[in-house]
Amino acid sequence: MTGISVLVVDDEPAIHRFMAPALAANGYTALRADTGTEALALAVNRRPDIIVLDLGLPDMDGKEVLRRLREWSEIPVVVLSARDREIEKIEALDLGADDFVNKPFGIGELMARLRAALRHRMQEKGETPVLRLGAIEIDIPRHRVLREGAEIKLTPKEFDLLAFLARHAGKVLTHRQILRDVWGPAHEHDTQYLRVYVGQLRTKLEADPANPALIVTEPGIGYRAGV
Repeated sequence: MTGISVLVVDDEPAIHRFMAPALAANGYTALRADTGTEALALAVNRRPDIIVLDLGLPDMDGKEVLRRLREWSEIPVVVLSARDREIEKIEALDLGADDFVNKPFGIGELMARLRAALRHRMQEKGETPVLRLGAIEIDIPRHRVLREGAEIKLTPKEFDLLAFLARHAGKVLTHRQILRDVWGPAHEHDTQYLRVYVGQLRTKLEADPANPALIVTEPGIGYRAGV
């Protein structure tokens, strides 16, 4: 991880005091911004590898920072949010955030989310023809799904859904994002439709469908494919 810079955007000094040494101990270089204006300037001038963004900033809404970033940059962004603000998380994810961490959080959880977001962006730059989720192998060109060499039969739409989730493994995806990409914009509010297909995939893929590990529910938000 040496050489990877993390821009931490938060107006709480305690957060910076906590995160700077923790990031350094994990091989990251920490950059600090206390306001949205500072964050946008540093994003342009220092080009961090990833951003940790609090949504409650003194000069502008963190979602506005995210919207402006996404006008020109695909820098991975992990959002910090209060645990009870589900709508805020959904809005941030729909605006292009890669993940979120609930406050208060542990450094181990944050490091895992940073690694997953960075890994996901690297995968996007050059998609591999074969994706993996645990013991599941997804052969994109051949539209085949295998577990330890044995083929698992999926319908075309089940395959499309699984492939989309696998391409974004480790990232929280909102119901709207999944429906819009897999079924099209006209279906972006058909969440019950999505739940049916997720249930079908879990029945076919999970060792224990009642306690899924490959396709994990993010309550009130969407799903995350395990890595």
